[in-house]
Amino acid sequence: MSWRERAACRDVDPDLFFPIGTAGLTLVQIDEAKAVCARCPVRERCLQWALDVGQVEGIWGGTTESERRATRRRSARKNVEGVGARAS
Repeated sequence: MSWRERAACRDVDPDLFFPIGTAGLTLVQIDEAKAVCARCPVRERCLQWALDVGQVEGIWGGTTESERRATRRRSARKNVEGVGARAS
């Protein structure tokens, strides 16, 4: 069984996870999507998939587009710092 088959979002309207905008009622939609993710048994796997494939749009693993972008930047910085430390 794949991780997607065990996802809590499987029986939820997919539109919930693709909010349009970042203000007003969209914030309520984002919170609702994240609440589904919070109870999901495969949340971490979902997030890792989104990071691995560079998924830009939507809520994945309980994170927004901007939260995943920040995670990728932090990861890239750590990788650069790690290479610099080994070169010394």
